[in-house]
Amino acid sequence: MTDIVDGHHHIWRKSDLAWLSGPMQPRIFGPYEPIRRDYPIEEYLDDLKGSGVTRSVYVQTNWPNGQFEDEAAWVQQTADEHGWPHAIVAYADFTADDVRPQLDRLKRYPLVRGVRMQLHWHENPLYRFAARADLCSDPVIRRNVERLADYGWSFDLQVFTSQMADAAGLAETCPDVTFILQHAGMLEDLSPQGRAAWRTGMAWLAQRPNVVSKLSGLGTFIHRNDPAHIAEIMTDTVAIFGAERSLFGSNFPIEKLWTSYRDLVDAFRAAAARLSLEQQDAIFSTTAARVYRLGP
Repeated sequence: MTDIVDGHHHIWRKSDLAWLSGPMQPRIFGPYEPIRRDYPIEEYLDDLKGSGVTRSVYVQTNWPNGQFEDEAAWVQQTADEHGWPHAIVAYADFTADDVRPQLDRLKRYPLVRGVRMQLHWHENPLYRFAARADLCSDPVIRRNVERLADYGWSFDLQVFTSQMADAAGLAETCPDVTFILQHAGMLEDLSPQGRAAWRTGMAWLAQRPNVVSKLSGLGTFIHRNDPAHIAEIMTDTVAIFGAERSLFGSNFPIEKLWTSYRDLVDAFRAAAARLSLEQQDAIFSTTAARVYRLGP
Protein backbone atom coordinates (compact mmCIF):
# COMPACT_ATOMS: atom_id res chain seq x y z
CA MET A 1 0.00 0.00 0.00
CA THR A 2 2.96 2.37 0.36
CA ASP A 3 2.97 3.68 -3.20
CA ILE A 4 -0.79 4.23 -3.12
CA VAL A 5 -0.72 5.99 0.24
CA ASP A 6 2.10 8.23 -0.92
CA GLY A 7 -0.12 9.22 -3.81
CA HIS A 8 -2.97 10.55 -1.66
CA HIS A 9 -4.43 13.96 -2.47
CA HIS A 10 -6.51 15.83 -0.02
CA ILE A 11 -8.66 18.93 0.09
CA TRP A 12 -7.48 21.51 2.62
CA ARG A 13 -9.71 24.32 3.83
CA LYS A 14 -9.10 27.33 6.01
CA SER A 15 -11.83 28.02 8.55
CA ASP A 16 -14.48 30.38 7.18
CA LEU A 17 -13.54 33.86 8.37
CA ALA A 18 -17.19 34.55 9.14
CA TRP A 19 -17.00 31.98 11.91
CA LEU A 20 -14.47 34.00 13.86
CA SER A 21 -16.85 36.67 15.10
CA GLY A 22 -20.54 37.31 15.50
CA PRO A 23 -23.28 34.86 16.52
CA MET A 24 -23.02 31.14 15.86
CA GLN A 25 -24.78 30.22 12.61
CA PRO A 26 -26.43 26.82 12.17
CA ARG A 27 -24.34 24.56 9.96
CA ILE A 28 -24.97 21.23 8.25
CA PHE A 29 -22.17 19.64 10.25
CA GLY A 30 -23.48 20.74 13.66
CA PRO A 31 -21.84 22.80 16.43
CA TYR A 32 -18.41 23.98 15.40
CA GLU A 33 -16.91 25.81 18.38
CA PRO A 34 -13.64 23.82 18.27
CA ILE A 35 -12.86 25.04 14.75
CA ARG A 36 -14.28 28.55 15.03
CA ARG A 37 -10.81 29.98 14.56
CA ASP A 38 -8.04 30.17 12.00
CA TYR A 39 -6.66 26.88 10.72
CA PRO A 40 -3.02 27.74 9.96
CA ILE A 41 -0.87 25.79 7.56
CA GLU A 42 1.36 24.60 10.40
CA GLU A 43 -1.60 22.92 12.14
CA TYR A 44 -2.75 21.38 8.89
CA LEU A 45 0.68 19.91 8.17
CA ASP A 46 0.81 18.54 11.70
CA ASP A 47 -2.64 16.97 11.26
CA LEU A 48 -1.64 15.02 8.18
CA LYS A 49 1.62 13.61 9.57
CA GLY A 50 1.82 9.89 8.98
CA SER A 51 -1.09 9.87 6.54
CA GLY A 52 1.00 9.54 3.38
CA VAL A 53 -0.42 12.72 1.86
CA THR A 54 2.04 14.39 -0.48
CA ARG A 55 -0.06 17.07 -2.19
CA SER A 56 -3.22 19.04 -1.44
CA VAL A 57 -5.83 21.25 -3.08
CA TYR A 58 -7.38 24.24 -1.32
CA VAL A 59 -11.11 24.75 -1.98
CA GLN A 60 -12.65 28.18 -1.35
CA THR A 61 -14.21 28.73 2.07
CA ASN A 62 -16.74 31.51 1.58
CA TRP A 63 -14.82 34.61 2.45
CA PRO A 64 -17.02 37.67 1.83
CA ASN A 65 -17.79 37.57 -1.89
CA GLY A 66 -16.06 40.87 -2.59
CA GLN A 67 -12.83 39.41 -1.15
CA PHE A 68 -12.64 36.45 -3.54
CA GLU A 69 -9.31 37.64 -4.93
CA ASP A 70 -7.92 38.28 -1.45
CA GLU A 71 -8.58 34.63 -0.61
CA ALA A 72 -6.74 33.39 -3.70
CA ALA A 73 -3.86 35.77 -3.02
CA TRP A 74 -3.59 34.60 0.60
CA VAL A 75 -3.50 30.94 -0.38
CA GLN A 76 -0.98 31.59 -3.15
CA GLN A 77 1.26 33.42 -0.68
CA THR A 78 0.92 30.54 1.80
CA ALA A 79 1.93 28.08 -0.91
CA ASP A 80 4.87 30.26 -1.98
CA GLU A 81 6.12 30.36 1.62
CA HIS A 82 5.42 26.77 2.72
CA GLY A 83 5.11 24.67 -0.44
CA TRP A 84 1.51 23.75 0.47
CA PRO A 85 -1.13 23.60 -0.92
CA HIS A 86 -0.42 22.62 -4.51
CA ALA A 87 -3.53 23.96 -6.24
CA ILE A 88 -6.39 26.37 -5.55
CA VAL A 89 -10.09 26.19 -6.27
CA ALA A 90 -11.15 29.82 -5.96
CA TYR A 91 -14.55 31.54 -5.78
CA ALA A 92 -16.35 33.59 -8.39
CA ASP A 93 -19.93 34.83 -8.61
CA PHE A 94 -21.49 33.07 -11.60
CA THR A 95 -24.70 35.06 -11.27
CA ALA A 96 -22.87 38.12 -12.64
CA ASP A 97 -23.78 39.14 -16.16
CA ASP A 98 -20.23 38.26 -17.21
CA VAL A 99 -17.95 36.34 -14.85
CA ARG A 100 -14.84 36.90 -16.97
CA PRO A 101 -13.61 40.06 -15.17
CA GLN A 102 -13.50 38.02 -11.95
CA LEU A 103 -11.76 35.12 -13.68
CA ASP A 104 -9.22 37.51 -15.17
CA ARG A 105 -8.34 38.71 -11.68
CA LEU A 106 -7.91 35.09 -10.52
CA LYS A 107 -5.55 34.40 -13.43
CA ARG A 108 -2.90 36.35 -11.52
CA TYR A 109 -2.44 33.37 -9.19
CA PRO A 110 -0.67 30.45 -10.88
CA LEU A 111 -2.05 27.78 -8.55
CA VAL A 112 -5.69 28.42 -9.49
CA ARG A 113 -7.03 25.32 -11.21
CA GLY A 114 -10.76 25.78 -10.86
CA VAL A 115 -13.63 27.69 -9.31
CA ARG A 116 -16.49 26.85 -6.98
CA MET A 117 -19.75 28.62 -6.36
CA GLN A 118 -21.90 26.46 -4.10
CA LEU A 119 -25.28 25.80 -5.69
CA HIS A 120 -26.79 23.41 -3.15
CA TRP A 121 -30.32 24.10 -1.96
CA HIS A 122 -32.50 21.97 0.31
CA GLU A 123 -36.02 22.10 1.66
CA ASN A 124 -34.51 21.94 5.14
CA PRO A 125 -33.31 25.50 5.90
CA LEU A 126 -30.41 24.12 7.96
CA TYR A 127 -29.04 22.44 4.83
CA ARG A 128 -29.77 25.33 2.49
CA PHE A 129 -27.02 27.45 0.98
CA ALA A 130 -28.03 28.75 -2.45
CA ALA A 131 -30.83 31.25 -2.89
CA ARG A 132 -32.79 29.00 -5.26
CA ALA A 133 -32.99 25.32 -6.07
CA ASP A 134 -32.79 25.80 -9.84
CA LEU A 135 -29.52 27.71 -10.24
CA CYS A 136 -28.00 24.89 -12.31
CA SER A 137 -30.55 25.61 -15.02
CA ASP A 138 -30.16 29.39 -14.88
CA PRO A 139 -29.00 30.55 -18.35
CA VAL A 140 -26.65 33.19 -16.90
CA ILE A 141 -24.91 30.65 -14.70
CA ARG A 142 -24.69 28.13 -17.53
CA ARG A 143 -23.16 30.74 -19.83
CA ASN A 144 -20.64 31.78 -17.21
CA VAL A 145 -19.64 28.23 -16.27
CA GLU A 146 -19.12 27.46 -19.94
CA ARG A 147 -16.58 30.30 -20.03
CA LEU A 148 -14.29 28.36 -17.69
CA ALA A 149 -13.23 26.30 -20.70
CA ASP A 150 -11.38 29.33 -22.08
CA TYR A 151 -9.27 29.40 -18.91
CA GLY A 152 -8.72 25.65 -18.73
CA TRP A 153 -10.37 25.58 -15.30
CA SER A 154 -12.73 23.10 -13.67
CA PHE A 155 -15.94 23.77 -11.74
CA ASP A 156 -16.47 22.23 -8.30
CA LEU A 157 -20.17 21.31 -8.34
CA GLN A 158 -22.06 21.14 -5.04
CA VAL A 159 -25.69 20.00 -5.20
CA PHE A 160 -28.16 17.76 -3.41
CA THR A 161 -29.94 14.76 -4.93
CA SER A 162 -33.01 16.78 -5.91
CA GLN A 163 -30.82 19.08 -8.03
CA MET A 164 -28.88 16.41 -9.87
CA ALA A 165 -31.05 16.38 -13.00
CA ASP A 166 -30.47 20.10 -13.50
CA ALA A 167 -26.79 19.65 -12.64
CA ALA A 168 -26.48 16.96 -15.31
CA GLY A 169 -27.99 19.44 -17.75
CA LEU A 170 -25.43 22.04 -16.73
CA ALA A 171 -22.59 19.59 -17.36
CA GLU A 172 -24.07 18.70 -20.74
CA THR A 173 -24.29 22.38 -21.65
CA CYS A 174 -20.58 22.83 -20.83
CA PRO A 175 -18.89 19.75 -22.35
CA ASP A 176 -15.43 21.36 -22.31
CA VAL A 177 -15.50 22.02 -18.55
CA THR A 178 -14.62 19.33 -16.01
CA PHE A 179 -17.08 19.18 -13.11
CA ILE A 180 -15.94 17.82 -9.73
CA LEU A 181 -19.01 16.72 -7.78
CA GLN A 182 -18.54 17.68 -4.14
CA HIS A 183 -18.96 15.16 -1.34
CA ALA A 184 -20.15 12.41 -3.70
CA GLY A 185 -23.45 14.20 -4.17
CA MET A 186 -24.12 15.03 -0.51
CA LEU A 187 -26.23 11.99 0.43
CA GLU A 188 -28.25 13.22 3.40
CA ASP A 189 -31.36 11.00 3.26
CA LEU A 190 -30.11 7.59 4.38
CA SER A 191 -33.49 5.87 4.03
CA PRO A 192 -33.82 3.21 1.31
CA GLN A 193 -35.82 5.69 -0.76
CA GLY A 194 -33.25 8.44 -0.24
CA ARG A 195 -30.37 6.19 -1.22
CA ALA A 196 -32.21 5.00 -4.32
CA ALA A 197 -32.90 8.58 -5.42
CA TRP A 198 -29.26 9.50 -4.83
CA ARG A 199 -28.03 6.56 -6.92
CA THR A 200 -30.41 7.55 -9.73
CA GLY A 201 -29.13 11.15 -9.65
CA MET A 202 -25.52 9.98 -9.56
CA ALA A 203 -26.17 7.84 -12.63
CA TRP A 204 -27.56 10.88 -14.48
CA LEU A 205 -24.40 12.81 -13.66
CA ALA A 206 -22.13 9.91 -14.56
CA GLN A 207 -23.65 9.81 -18.04
CA ARG A 208 -21.82 13.10 -18.64
CA PRO A 209 -18.18 12.16 -19.24
CA ASN A 210 -16.96 15.53 -17.97
CA VAL A 211 -18.20 14.87 -14.39
CA VAL A 212 -16.07 13.21 -11.69
CA SER A 213 -17.05 12.55 -8.09
CA LYS A 214 -15.09 13.65 -5.04
CA LEU A 215 -15.30 11.21 -2.12
CA SER A 216 -15.17 13.85 0.59
CA GLY A 217 -17.22 15.17 3.49
CA LEU A 218 -18.92 11.81 4.04
CA GLY A 219 -19.31 12.50 7.75
CA THR A 220 -21.14 15.78 7.11
CA PHE A 221 -24.64 14.56 7.90
CA ILE A 222 -23.83 11.84 10.45
CA HIS A 223 -21.20 13.84 12.37
CA ARG A 224 -18.79 10.95 12.76
CA ASN A 225 -16.11 9.01 10.94
CA ASP A 226 -17.98 5.81 10.06
CA PRO A 227 -15.92 3.32 8.02
CA ALA A 228 -19.01 1.32 7.02
CA HIS A 229 -20.77 4.46 5.77
CA ILE A 230 -17.67 5.49 3.82
CA ALA A 231 -17.36 2.03 2.31
CA GLU A 232 -20.99 1.99 1.17
CA ILE A 233 -20.79 5.39 -0.54
CA MET A 234 -17.41 4.57 -2.08
CA THR A 235 -18.69 1.24 -3.41
CA ASP A 236 -21.76 2.84 -5.00
CA THR A 237 -19.81 5.80 -6.39
CA VAL A 238 -17.13 3.62 -7.97
CA ALA A 239 -19.80 1.33 -9.42
CA ILE A 240 -21.50 4.35 -11.04
CA PHE A 241 -18.56 6.57 -12.03
CA GLY A 242 -15.65 4.16 -12.10
CA ALA A 243 -12.50 4.65 -10.05
CA GLU A 244 -10.90 6.70 -12.82
CA ARG A 245 -13.61 9.32 -12.20
CA SER A 246 -13.51 9.20 -8.39
CA LEU A 247 -11.11 10.99 -6.03
CA PHE A 248 -10.50 11.27 -2.31
CA GLY A 249 -10.89 14.49 -0.31
CA SER A 250 -10.64 15.01 3.45
CA ASN A 251 -12.89 18.06 3.98
CA PHE A 252 -10.57 19.15 6.81
CA PRO A 253 -10.84 20.98 9.12
CA ILE A 254 -14.61 20.31 9.16
CA GLU A 255 -14.15 16.60 9.86
CA LYS A 256 -11.69 17.49 12.59
CA LEU A 257 -14.83 18.04 14.65
CA TRP A 258 -15.23 14.27 15.01
CA THR A 259 -12.05 12.53 13.86
CA SER A 260 -8.33 12.82 13.32
CA TYR A 261 -6.87 13.07 9.85
CA ARG A 262 -5.04 9.77 10.25
CA ASP A 263 -8.21 7.95 11.33
CA LEU A 264 -10.13 9.45 8.41
CA VAL A 265 -7.51 8.27 5.90
CA ASP A 266 -7.47 4.84 7.53
CA ALA A 267 -11.25 4.57 7.08
CA PHE A 268 -10.91 5.42 3.39
CA ARG A 269 -8.04 2.96 3.01
CA ALA A 270 -10.15 0.21 4.55
CA ALA A 271 -13.09 1.07 2.29
CA ALA A 272 -10.88 0.90 -0.79
CA ALA A 273 -9.12 -2.32 0.21
CA ARG A 274 -11.63 -4.43 -1.71
CA LEU A 275 -10.75 -2.61 -4.95
CA SER A 276 -7.88 -3.40 -7.27
CA LEU A 277 -4.57 -1.62 -6.82
CA GLU A 278 -5.20 0.26 -10.05
CA GLN A 279 -8.57 1.48 -8.75
CA GLN A 280 -7.04 2.52 -5.45
CA ASP A 281 -4.32 4.44 -7.24
CA ALA A 282 -6.97 6.29 -9.26
CA ILE A 283 -9.00 7.27 -6.19
CA PHE A 284 -6.04 8.35 -4.10
CA SER A 285 -3.78 9.83 -6.75
CA THR A 286 -4.25 9.85 -10.50
CA THR A 287 -7.79 11.21 -10.77
CA ALA A 288 -7.00 14.21 -8.59
CA ALA A 289 -3.70 14.78 -10.36
CA ARG A 290 -5.49 14.81 -13.70
CA VAL A 291 -8.52 16.96 -12.94
CA TYR A 292 -6.63 19.51 -10.81
CA ARG A 293 -3.54 19.37 -13.04
CA LEU A 294 -1.13 18.65 -10.21
CA GLY A 295 1.63 17.28 -12.39
CA PRO A 296 3.40 13.91 -12.12
